[in-house]
Amino acid sequence: MIRGVWTAASGMAAQQLGIDVCANNLANSNTTGFKKSRCNFQDMMYQTLLIAGAPTPGGGQIPVGIQAGMGTRPASVQKVFTQGDYVETGNSLDIAIEGKGFFKVLSGDEELYTRAGNFTLDSEGYITTANGDRLQPEISLPAETVLITLQSNGTLTAYGSGDTILATEQINLYTFPNPAGLYAVGRNLLRPTEGSGDPIEGTPGTEGFGTVTNNFLEMSNVSIVDEMVTMIIVQRAYEANSKALQTADNMLQMANNVKR
Repeated sequence: MIRGVWTAASGMAAQQLGIDVCANNLANSNTTGFKKSRCNFQDMMYQTLLIAGAPTPGGGQIPVGIQAGMGTRPASVQKVFTQGDYVETGNSLDIAIEGKGFFKVLSGDEELYTRAGNFTLDSEGYITTANGDRLQPEISLPAETVLITLQSNGTLTAYGSGDTILATEQINLYTFPNPAGLYAVGRNLLRPTEGSGDPIEGTPGTEGFGTVTNNFLEMSNVSIVDEMVTMIIVQRAYEANSKALQTADNMLQMANNVKR
């Protein structure tokens, strides 16, 4: 009976994490380049009261044993890197990735990665994120630039007046053996870990890398409807576990009241 109390409590704690993740997904439903997260759970230890296959006194064999589970626990919170919807912005420094890949930026002294392509220019003409992190390798656009074009293979061309080519640069993408292993540091930035593997650099549109286009942004891949359904499921699971906890408590109360 005491076991049931702790088992139900573990279910409530797990569902609490589930609603936290769901709430974060909903909060970032309009965040550029955001990738939703998913909770994965696993069952905990089992108390074995009878082993399947054990011999019986009559010379037979027990076909099914008895195991009592100890509840559940979170196994991981996994980023889901499915494609988000595209929105046309008309801003030539808004760059969207179609397919696999990340942009690399320099944040302080650390190289980090992002899917958010809402870039801008700093005071020195370098392409940066909204937080001032410069795109890597660094690309500086001349002050006389009046038009920017970007080919699907990452070739960026800056034009001046009279269709004069002022600069031609290359934007590369980066992939990882296991993108789900990346560490989210906030501000749309991801840090490589031992789980993600080392970054692999490549030209957009080659060897499995996605292509790039400007004047578009990739939005969040969060589906509001899916998250609302998940919220209902998590809420009902939490409620069911609380009922199990309450039932176990009532049974303990009955046992305590047997003798007065």
